[in-house]
Amino acid sequence: MPLAYIGLGSNLNDPARQIRRALGVIATLPDSRLLAASRLYRSPPMGPLDQPEYINAVAALETALAPRDLLHALQAIERDFGRVRLRRWGERIIDLDILAYDDLCLESPELTLPHPGIGERAFVLRPLAELVPELVIPGLGPLAELLAARATDICEPLEEIA
Repeated sequence: MPLAYIGLGSNLNDPARQIRRALGVIATLPDSRLLAASRLYRSPPMGPLDQPEYINAVAALETALAPRDLLHALQAIERDFGRVRLRRWGERIIDLDILAYDDLCLESPELTLPHPGIGERAFVLRPLAELVPELVIPGLGPLAELLAARATDICEPLEEIA
């Protein structure tokens, strides 16, 4: 089965709990198996600074769902959690992104793979490296090199394990 990496983020309503809840729901997706989840990481907001810090994690998911079907399933989880998009890169109860799906490169109005911001976000790269340090991101290169370029970005693991 294909292997997908899912980025999870939250900065509202007890973000650590929201990430754990989302992981629980992701584990129940049809034709899928949650293989692993990173620790939780804390980082400052990427967008507007007048919002709380974020908690992020990455999950490894084995899935028979096609990329668009997986995207729709993740968007349904976001809706069920009550996500409302008020502003770009603004606060959110939950954010679920497909970071990579096997070695697939895809660009459509609905979905781009690998995720277009993956190489620029330590809050994605650090938890992803925790799961698969040897990963090579299609079109971008080795995860280790991408992470080294973000070495000074603030992204700290929480003590607890997701």
